Amino acid sequence: MSVLAEILEGVADDLRRRMETTSIDDLKERAARQSVALDPMPAYRADGVSVIAEVKRSSPSKGALASIKDPAALAADYAAGGAATISVLTEERRFGGTLDDLRAVRAKVDVPVLRKDFITTSYQLWEARAFGADMALLIVAALEQNALESLIERARSIGLTPLVEVHDEDEIERALAAGADLIGVNARNLKTLEVDRGTFARVAHLIPDHVVKVAESGVRGPRDVIDYAKHGANVVLVGETLVRDDDPRASVADLVAAGAHPALQHRG
Repeated sequence: MSVLAEILEGVADDLRRRMETTSIDDLKERAARQSVALDPMPAYRADGVSVIAEVKRSSPSKGALASIKDPAALAADYAAGGAATISVLTEERRFGGTLDDLRAVRAKVDVPVLRKDFITTSYQLWEARAFGADMALLIVAALEQNALESLIERARSIGLTPLVEVHDEDEIERALAAGADLIGVNARNLKTLEVDRGTFARVAHLIPDHVVKVAESGVRGPRDVIDYAKHGANVVLVGETLVRDDDPRASVADLVAAGAHPALQHRG
């Protein structure tokens, strides 16, 4: 069994327990009380490279990364450093996240918030909106094509911007066929957990110019932001590097500054 399959199995078990205690109607009521979802796309389509900074306690590949006792405070530091979006891991077993983290971050920052999880049902999309998310991650490798198309449509219908994650050429084709206009290329293989920083450069040219391109994983510092930008990235998503840093606000600011380099303006 691949790592992704193991994660999805655990996610399904946890989801069943949540569904037993909270009905989808309750989630819809909570979602209706949320403010209108924020749209990240104008920032992503602007000149330069935007930064999505991630609240991430652990990972299957590296284990514990940071305790993060106050995810809202960390998110506030990210936002103060210039992050365009805050990503919050909500998967508990492998990543140490919770929906309460998402709620706390939403209450603290004024930028769009992404729920990053292994979403396979519309129930999870309603959870994302109910706890304050503006965006939701949809992983092509975790979904059959009909489900991918359905979840993209449902996400948009309830106000969420779907970030569709791919890992190779075939998944890009599937994402585009499903109507994705925000595609993240993850350098980490979810089956083996190995990172190949050349993945984005190898496949990004297959994503049309009208689709916003996000480089996920492998950003160690400003130089990587510039390298990804040279291959067409509009956005970078950074997690591990930031949560392990003693000054995440300054580190985000450095990444944002790299993304605003004059050489990266008016690309495409």
